[in-house]
Amino acid sequence: MRRRLIQSTLAVVLVVIAVFGVSLVIVETRTISSTAQERVDSEAVRLVGIVDSRLIATGAVTADMLRDQVPEGRYAVIRVPGQRPIEIGTKPTGDTISSSRKGSEGETVTVEEPRSAVTREVGRTLLIIGAVALLAVIAAVLLAVRQANRLASPLTDLAETAERLGSGDPRPRHKRYGVQELDRVADVLDASAERIGRMLTAERRLAADASHQLRTPLTALSMRLEEITLTDDPDTVKEEATIALTQVERLTDVVERLLTNSRDPRTGSAVTFDLDEVIQQQLAEWRPAYRSAGRAIVSSGKRHLQAVGTPGAVAQVLAALIENSLMHGGGTVALRTRVTGNQAVIEVTDEGPGVPADLGARIFERAISGHNSTGIGLAVARDLAEADGGRLEMLQAAPPVFGLFLSRTTVKRTEEREPTVR
Repeated sequence: MRRRLIQSTLAVVLVVIAVFGVSLVIVETRTISSTAQERVDSEAVRLVGIVDSRLIATGAVTADMLRDQVPEGRYAVIRVPGQRPIEIGTKPTGDTISSSRKGSEGETVTVEEPRSAVTREVGRTLLIIGAVALLAVIAAVLLAVRQANRLASPLTDLAETAERLGSGDPRPRHKRYGVQELDRVADVLDASAERIGRMLTAERRLAADASHQLRTPLTALSMRLEEITLTDDPDTVKEEATIALTQVERLTDVVERLLTNSRDPRTGSAVTFDLDEVIQQQLAEWRPAYRSAGRAIVSSGKRHLQAVGTPGAVAQVLAALIENSLMHGGGTVALRTRVTGNQAVIEVTDEGPGVPADLGARIFERAISGHNSTGIGLAVARDLAEADGGRLEMLQAAPPVFGLFLSRTTVKRTEEREPTVR
């Protein structure tokens, strides 16, 4: 492209120089020739006047009288009736410019000038025009190179940007070139880079969330299937299969929830549900893991609380908190339900050392973890809670207390429930 721009610019300049240069040469040549002819005519008229005045005054004209009147390089012939022609100067050879004038006393004056003088002047003019044309060509080359670089370099940069986008590097360059059309292309590429970056971030986030959120349901499902393979009791098989089917449904709900949040985290399918059912389901699911770790998980607080939200999402939030206590906490894990204002609160606490002081409120940020974990669970849990119009907060750092706040409906029956060790 750069070479084509230079060639096209030079072609235009050369055409312009050719058209105007030829026209200028023709005009200048004619002007110089006309000027030379006028000069010779003027000289002949002047000599006729001098000869007339001499003839009237003395009645005779000699070469000595007129020698100083003819400039060097010119040749003059004066013919007076009854006298021999008077010649002044050297008769030129070759082509000449001549002019003849007749005086009042009957004399004739002829002035000649060699055409070589005109040719030399025309040559000097052509040399000047050629020099100017050469300078114009040089200036055109420099301007064409500069303009070609100005246009070609941005296109090269834009091509590199597009190639980077295609190779998976969505960083916008925010580089502009001072050319409206090119800047418009750069704006579009930067906007595309930002969109691609957001899409890649969402895809990576979905993959990380799916890996984290599906791990526990898959592990629990695997344990149920192992129980089925190790027993011959039909009732036990039926019971474990029923639980496994429930876990499969929860697994499906997890996948759908993750996909929904990846498209729009604010999209929810909130319904009114009984918190007891979700809590009992979580207690049953996590009981084997806590029993294997030599720890207990208990529940207490108000019963038959109705909340507004997505049961599957609430279960995932509780599972993240319970798993966090199992991995990083200690002692007994307690799930307490209470009411504050128009909200139902589920608190999850344990007897461990709590959240390190250097984490503080950053505990819900992605990739923030104090125990070499993924740092995803609490972040996903908060997103799920907010998607249903609730919120997840750390109420106390040591011992750790996390609270899940959900909107609730009118409570018809609430009675205290004594802590039950599972």
